[in-house]
Amino acid sequence: MLELKDIEAAAQRIAGQVLDTPCVESRTLSQLLGCQVFLKFENLQYTASFKERGACNKLSQLSADERARGVVAMSAGNHAQGVAYHAQRLGIRAVIVMPRFTPGVKVERTRGFGAEVVLHGDTLDEARTHARELSARDGLVFVHPYDDEAIVAGQGTVALEMLRVQPDLDTLVIAIGGGGLIGGMATAARAIKPGIEIVGVQTERFPAMYNAIKGTHLPQGNSTIAEGIAVGTPGAVTEAIIRDKVDDIVLVDEGDIEQAIVMLLEIEKTLVEGAGAAGLAALIKHPQRFAGKKVGLVLCGGNIDPLLLASIIERGMVRAGRLARIQVNARDVPGNLARITAIVADAGANVDEVHHQRAFTLLAAQNVAIELVLQTRGREHLALVIEHLQAAGFDATVI
Repeated sequence: MLELKDIEAAAQRIAGQVLDTPCVESRTLSQLLGCQVFLKFENLQYTASFKERGACNKLSQLSADERARGVVAMSAGNHAQGVAYHAQRLGIRAVIVMPRFTPGVKVERTRGFGAEVVLHGDTLDEARTHARELSARDGLVFVHPYDDEAIVAGQGTVALEMLRVQPDLDTLVIAIGGGGLIGGMATAARAIKPGIEIVGVQTERFPAMYNAIKGTHLPQGNSTIAEGIAVGTPGAVTEAIIRDKVDDIVLVDEGDIEQAIVMLLEIEKTLVEGAGAAGLAALIKHPQRFAGKKVGLVLCGGNIDPLLLASIIERGMVRAGRLARIQVNARDVPGNLARITAIVADAGANVDEVHHQRAFTLLAAQNVAIELVLQTRGREHLALVIEHLQAAGFDATVI
């Protein structure tokens, strides 16, 4: 099994090739969540993900013959970019098999690093099978995203850096897809600080490692905004490490991840993808589980599709009451819309959209249901807007 010395050797091997990213406390998140939160900004890596570490460690150890043959990998994006970038840097041919659902930003960036991208299958498992076929057919060295000790050792260097900068951390909360990151980090952290608590996080839609470790049979979903950890089959190497060294695994849902993405964007001014927000999502969903602890989170990736990000931000504004839809029932006479919008303006809200509904309503004839989408300062402000409309004699409700 992997040991601390392997991870320390990996750290020396990749030194100067990947960033030693910041690990700092977020005072605002600490105040909001009731625990001391330290963030490791792996989204600041050149390819915006920790995956560079394992890829660099693996490719640096290839023989001259293996380098000449080239490599093949399967990935939903971040491992792909890590392998492609370091293969390009080392002059190695790289073929990357990616599932068809992979966000366009990850596909284009992978191509931008000179890799040959093959889109195949709807899942990582289907992409893996095709990558294995290409490896056998073309003699390419298969670079697994997590079930490879060289990869796991490279990912474990994250823990070395975190505990060097913040040695008093008592808990690490780490996203799990195939388990490479948590496997490497748990190996390093347990050796350096045996009493540290290590908690893994998976999305409820892809609980493969959770099921394997806990013996449950939770159903597997088809999609998640945390596509970076949407892994259907846990790794054999990583599962053995997790059984031995990880204290617990918790599940988070899509809403928790969306909220975490928006919080990190607003509070820390940093952009993460769904998998990168999974650790914070666990703190949001299970606040009592981590209350009063010094918790280290890894913002493990920042590659997110801009359209998905726009949708998440908008949905986050709705959850916070800062973007709201109300219905005002009124007589369909000239001047009423102007009165309604004037009241909204006087209450300090901004009108984003207006829709008149005359036909599809149960209101009496000569009445109209006016739907307004409003920008507000939050739920209390929204309630104040409704009060002002009702005080003026309008039937107003939040819908």
